[in-house]
Amino acid sequence: MTPRHFLRFNALSAGEFEQLLTRAAALKATRRTHEKRLAGKSVALFFEKPSTRTRVSFEVGVHELGGHAVVIPPRDSQVGRGESVADTARTLSRYIDALVVRTFEQERLEELAQHATVPVVNALTDLHHPCQVLADLLTVRENKGSFASLKFAWIGDGNNMANAWIDAARLLDFHIVLACPPGYDPDPEVLGRPSARLRVVRDPMDAVDRADVVSTDVWASMGQEEEHAKRLALFSRYQVNEKLIAGAKPDAIFLHCLPAHRGEEVSAAVIDGPRSRVWDQAENRLHTQKALLEFLLLS
Repeated sequence: MTPRHFLRFNALSAGEFEQLLTRAAALKATRRTHEKRLAGKSVALFFEKPSTRTRVSFEVGVHELGGHAVVIPPRDSQVGRGESVADTARTLSRYIDALVVRTFEQERLEELAQHATVPVVNALTDLHHPCQVLADLLTVRENKGSFASLKFAWIGDGNNMANAWIDAARLLDFHIVLACPPGYDPDPEVLGRPSARLRVVRDPMDAVDRADVVSTDVWASMGQEEEHAKRLALFSRYQVNEKLIAGAKPDAIFLHCLPAHRGEEVSAAVIDGPRSRVWDQAENRLHTQKALLEFLLLS
């Protein structure tokens, strides 16, 4: 059978995502007592980029489901010495039950999936970060309930997180406004045709107006460190601070996928303040990824 992959947020149906979030909530509520449904399964974590939350949440999640996680840093694999992506996928598929990949180009991930005979999960590429948005949506559901009536505001770079949020908005039909500096819009193929419920603006105050959820990310992601000084100047008016978030609804919540640079994309008063759900959001990576692995391996 052809395996189910999770390469971007629209890989599954809206109904399947509702099923995933419901299962993630159940796994969260029964973390120490739930059934170990991945007993006897092995999951490889193939990470070509540094990671804290993604690696730990997947490794612990596999363990808590009764499976075995095999972490493969690039320096410890033959890919780092020139073995082809296709050969790596074919070989690993003979040993493991799923492959979780954190890499650079989306095309590299897609090539792995093309040649793998087990499910491949996108744990982050330069283009998409769907596992993070899955956790974010569980956090929103815990605080707000249904998504359809909500307005989401994305502030800052049109990066892999913005792209994943756009996929989620289209699939789950919620309202999202992204405030990005000129030249830093989301990927045009992902963005597609803007609409009344999905648009890009330049003024962050327009984005947060009556927003229920305000989210941001660092201004210079991994691989963009040499652009840091330039981005500081360009993005200075896109900081999520007390003044900006005051433009959202009084009960709006703040999200950040971490790591955060206080004083740059977000003020300490916001990320450490009462609107922040950042630590719940980080924890929910564990529960949603457990539900995702169960779905891909056992459905």
